[in-house]
Amino acid sequence: MNIDNKAINTIRMLSVDQIESANSGHPGLPLGAAPMAYALFKNHIIRDAHDMDWHNRDRFILSAGHGSALLYSLLHVFGYGLTIDDLKDFRQLDSKTPGHPEYGHTRGVEATTGPLGQGIAMAVGMALAEEKLASIYNKDDLKLVDHYTYTIVGDGCLMEGISNEASSLAGTLKLKKLIVLYDSNRISIEGSTDLAFSENVLDRYKALGWDVFTVEDGNNLDDINAKIEEAKKSDKPAIIEVKTKIGFGSPREDTAKAHGEPLGAEGRKATREFYEVLDEDFYISDEVSEYFEKLIEDNTKKANQKKEIEKEYAKKYPEEYEKFINSLNPEKTELLEEDYYKSFEKDMATRSVSGEVLNKLAKDNKLIFGGSADLGPSNKTTLKGEEYFSTENRAGRNLTFGVREHAMGAITNGILLHGGLKTYAATFLVFSDYLKPTIRLASLMNIPNVFIFTHDSIGVGEDGPTHEPIEHLAMLRSIPGVIVLRPADGCETAASLNIAFNSKSTPVVLALSRQNLPQLENSSKDGLKRGAYIIKKEEGELEKIVIATGSEVSLAVEAAKDMKGVRVVSMPSMELFDAQSSDYKEEILPKNITKRISIEALSSFGWHKYVGLSGLTISLDGFGASGKGAEVFERFGFTVENIKKKIEEF
Repeated sequence: MNIDNKAINTIRMLSVDQIESANSGHPGLPLGAAPMAYALFKNHIIRDAHDMDWHNRDRFILSAGHGSALLYSLLHVFGYGLTIDDLKDFRQLDSKTPGHPEYGHTRGVEATTGPLGQGIAMAVGMALAEEKLASIYNKDDLKLVDHYTYTIVGDGCLMEGISNEASSLAGTLKLKKLIVLYDSNRISIEGSTDLAFSENVLDRYKALGWDVFTVEDGNNLDDINAKIEEAKKSDKPAIIEVKTKIGFGSPREDTAKAHGEPLGAEGRKATREFYEVLDEDFYISDEVSEYFEKLIEDNTKKANQKKEIEKEYAKKYPEEYEKFINSLNPEKTELLEEDYYKSFEKDMATRSVSGEVLNKLAKDNKLIFGGSADLGPSNKTTLKGEEYFSTENRAGRNLTFGVREHAMGAITNGILLHGGLKTYAATFLVFSDYLKPTIRLASLMNIPNVFIFTHDSIGVGEDGPTHEPIEHLAMLRSIPGVIVLRPADGCETAASLNIAFNSKSTPVVLALSRQNLPQLENSSKDGLKRGAYIIKKEEGELEKIVIATGSEVSLAVEAAKDMKGVRVVSMPSMELFDAQSSDYKEEILPKNITKRISIEALSSFGWHKYVGLSGLTISLDGFGASGKGAEVFERFGFTVENIKKKIEEF
């Protein structure tokens, strides 16, 4: 047996040992896919184990994240910081080796991949970021940004719709430095994929604009390496179908039971015998250990060769190099000018205000790069005077995702994970359902993605209940670690974008109106930053508190303007308000005032936290209707007259 096969079999058994130690995990993928992963890490991925955050490293994402034991084995043997003790702690509380890879938790993990399909979609984002940054910084003689993005996917990843959305855009944009290795074993949890997945995947990818390759034997290293080299020469993204057997070498080979169950003591022993690995847990022979040390140093040498180009670039183009290095530092974000907050005078939809502010920010910060799911003109997220990013024009700053909301969220997450750019994703609020998994992952990964959602209530009007969000803000507010902002006017909207694009580690969601709203005299950027503030102070003794958000704030202020003892609070962000001191919260919402009313033209879900069980919620817990926006508001009681009556009667 040659040294490569010994190394691969060591990786396989380290993976099995992790799973057996935890009595939990997925041995099928590591046993089948180890050769292709080893080939990548040995011969193709240029990455320095001694400088793991080096910006020009090749990226690798295990999209089939359930096979995490394989990734952890690779990170150990290739010197990326995981110890044998870490492998022994697989799937244990607070270990560095959780059940699915977690970005920011385990060094060397480029993205959190749990839900299938998310990984390949984030890989598309990374490849897109590489192309964009290359267009900004690379010179004819020196390439500062020049690397590949690799991902290993399984049948499950390619069944998920998000992978097709992302792959379609990658093919359209010809992201030629994206290479996908497809672990094609034709088995899923319920059995053969013939039960539900009979398409010709490579024909589909040809139709999507990819180059396609096949490796008939997943254990043939020479063929795997040759196909990867061919893929690197393509002017398109490439997918390599590597035909494997799930659980290869184990008694459960080629069966569904190999997917997600430990092999058991007897199964592990039989697998060790098949691979001719010593019957000892977490065993690495001296010969194999020394070989991996050599591979680690070889990879470092390859990385150092590329770093020499970077040094030359820094000497020849010092200003551009400084800008690039600063772009990788989240502390270098430019702030909005102070005089911009109150510069809006006429009635404006908050989506329109957002469009103006976004363009202002983008003019000052050339690294803002994002777009909409084919709704740029409606979302007001198109950067004026800028062209679209395309195959022919990598300098374009407007990115259209097409009607692909699922992929848009994951791709923008991938752009941020790559580093060097600030991005945003936009669509109608009602379609935020399609982005929920990616918003959740952004929060899990602590990356500051900006989600701009417009048409935020029944004010959408004529498009009717299919396009009028009801429960969506409650859903978004329920995601841990996300800031949701629903501003009431120009001042609050400008402050919201300022928070969003200056966030360092928190995803921010903006909910913006389609319809025009008045500019409010007492709106406050500082109040918005605290989540809630008094926008209309009571006259005399405080008796009732009205809490409103977004388009309903102006209705509340108007309804209560002649009422004594009634305070109106604008609460653009529950999350920011909840983070304030108890003294501030008491100042805004005194505990002794129990007559509280919330007004929001959306679901009442979550509002009793602020108004109490005896409080009044003026909200909408059914679906909307089709008609002119003002008439729909009137139909459901969101008028000054009705609100005034309810406040008085409460």
